[in-house]
Amino acid sequence: MPAGGIGVMVITVAVVVVTHNLAVGVVVGSPAALVVFARRVAHLAEGTAVVGPDGGHVVHAVTGELFFASTDDLVSRFDYAGDPGHVVIDLTDAHIWDASSVAALDAVEGKYAARGKSVRIVGLNQSSVRMHGALSGELTGRH
Repeated sequence: MPAGGIGVMVITVAVVVVTHNLAVGVVVGSPAALVVFARRVAHLAEGTAVVGPDGGHVVHAVTGELFFASTDDLVSRFDYAGDPGHVVIDLTDAHIWDASSVAALDAVEGKYAARGKSVRIVGLNQSSVRMHGALSGELTGRH
């Protein structure tokens, strides 16, 4: 059993033993299990970068689930200074789950824009298009 699962089990059992109430143990153990799960899947988002043959653009292919726990990894995956002037972020194999992911993509676009580089986001699934369209620019104060 993974260490996170053992930790959740120990916390839950300890609370049940101290309180003599299984319901309290479940109420405490459930959020602990959510935290352990979020930490584990936060690193499931992957990225690869391929510079075009002309050297004038780069395609960053991002795969996995993008949500609050994976946003720091997402923002740090890009080479803002070293990438060429045109950047494509391909999210064909990714899914945006929450507003923090949209804010992270806005931050990535802002960092490139501050260096005079253009960014195009492609490959969003329909649900991600709706979320990105509704929230982009609204979370960072940019319009």
